[in-house]
Amino acid sequence: MWQTYYAPHSLNEALDLLVEYREEGPRIVAGATDLIVEIERGLHLPKIVIDISRIAGLDTITLDEQNRIHLGPLVTHNQVVHSKLCVDRAFPLVQACWEVGAPQIRNRGTVAGNLLTASPANDTITPLWALDATVTLQNIHGRRTLAFEEFFKGVRKTAIEPDEILVDISFPALVDYQIGTFIKLGLRQAQAISIVNVAVVLSMLADMVTRARITLGSVAPTIVRATDAERFITGKVMTREVTTRAAALAAQIITPISDIRGSAEYRRYMTEVLTRHALESLSQGTENDTIPPKPIMLWGKTDGHFPIRLNHSTTHSERGNEPIVTTVNGKMETIHGASNKTLLRMLREDLNLIGTKEGCAEGECGACTVFLDGIAVMSCLVPAPRAHHSEIVTIEGLAEGDKLHPLQQSFIDEGAVQCGYCTPGFLMSGASLMAERNYPTHDDIKRAVTGNLCRCTGYYKILQAIEKACGLNPLKPKTTPRNR
Repeated sequence: MWQTYYAPHSLNEALDLLVEYREEGPRIVAGATDLIVEIERGLHLPKIVIDISRIAGLDTITLDEQNRIHLGPLVTHNQVVHSKLCVDRAFPLVQACWEVGAPQIRNRGTVAGNLLTASPANDTITPLWALDATVTLQNIHGRRTLAFEEFFKGVRKTAIEPDEILVDISFPALVDYQIGTFIKLGLRQAQAISIVNVAVVLSMLADMVTRARITLGSVAPTIVRATDAERFITGKVMTREVTTRAAALAAQIITPISDIRGSAEYRRYMTEVLTRHALESLSQGTENDTIPPKPIMLWGKTDGHFPIRLNHSTTHSERGNEPIVTTVNGKMETIHGASNKTLLRMLREDLNLIGTKEGCAEGECGACTVFLDGIAVMSCLVPAPRAHHSEIVTIEGLAEGDKLHPLQQSFIDEGAVQCGYCTPGFLMSGASLMAERNYPTHDDIKRAVTGNLCRCTGYYKILQAIEKACGLNPLKPKTTPRNR
């Protein structure tokens, strides 16, 4: 993977490392979810990785005196979903963050990382563009702030320089007379890349639109502003005829491509459909129905913020001279030679904890779910050095001695195990849910396991086992009587 992994404890230290290793093409990471997928696919093989996730104070969401919301570079998607400030004043962004991946991915992936990857299909770029967001970049000489039109240059291309770090995302908070929404079309309900996504932000005077921002994602090399539709709808009441015409205008300006997820014709058609649905939901006041009032995070008993445990910088090289010192299932471990591995492979290869499974190595199946400092994550997407001075719990640590966790016993009682490969991941997700929510609903349980894939079953027994462990009456699958 990488040759040397740095974990600086100040922004200045990280900036100095960028300058020192400029010729090596160092890679800044926070969640590292995109980086590890790129490495697994052979798309990117950095020599130097600089992990800024140990720097204190970069995971904050604040409102300044100018009524602007600021997201630090370590703010995760789930932290946005959980933020009352964002729910009240940046709802389209909350909707987009809720649609990213699965809970384990949202616990590690950051909004800043989503922007820097710069895929036009990335969900958070579209609503932030509609919210007139800016990014602030910093190097050792100072800072500069760019509007999104200046920052995004094309597919996976941005204006960031090799010696810069994205240190702030800022946008005006929505006020009382503004409404907004985000809608995404994917091939499934979770873990899906956008075929098309749409964000709309409107300023209203009673029932009349006084200002409109309509942005479209996954239909061009960068996000597209539907300016003709914006001009058309401004000054009008959102009748069905108006929203239908505005949606048609939005679809006329895009230049989509055909790929494995959908044809250009399908994208153009669905752009019109989604834009109309977004406008209609705003006119009817139903946009808030897309997110549950208490979303499931898989944070366990934590607040969703990873603790800062070190007081000095840490370097881990491929030579493995620097040990990873971590607590796994309550036992202090010192591991040598794992500095260029993922947490999953360190657990399996160096600690022989083979209960955590490698199913996809890309964060798609959830078989590798573990707790990192109490928060559920996909261990295949976590660099092993990130576990240094952290606390890890794997499936082997779920039981208390000879006493099984209630969920493990419920899986046995309900016959929820078939081949068993996915079972550790489901157990870890379910256990995190039980620690987070005393009385989860049936829908909560389904949302908790959206990041876990079972290739054997229809999921009924798995859901029944979790429902039983949570004290609910298990839902039985509906059956159709056989013809006699």
